[in-house]
Amino acid sequence: MPRRGIHYEDLKNAILTGEIIEQYSTDYPLPSCLVLGLSIRKKYLHVVCAIKQNAILIITAYLPDPEKWESDLKTRRRNQ
Repeated sequence: MPRRGIHYEDLKNAILTGEIIEQYSTDYPLPSCLVLGLSIRKKYLHVVCAIKQNAILIITAYLPDPEKWESDLKTRRRNQ
C-alpha cells in the first residue's frame, strides 16, 4: 500500500467514512468485504478487510481503476 501512496490515515478515514459495497462471506480464513471510502486527501479508495474479534484486518487497499469499475466506483464493469 505504501507503494500506491496509501497510508494508515487514508485507510482509517476510508473505513470510517465508507460503505461496504461487496461482501465475501466464503473468503478463507475469514469472511471479508470491500469498502468504498475517501482517503484523507479526498481520493476514493477500495479497502478489502475482515473482522477478527475486535480488530479490523486490512487485506489490501487500492485506487479503483475506472476501466474495471463504473463511474459510481461501486459496480464492476461487465466487459473488462
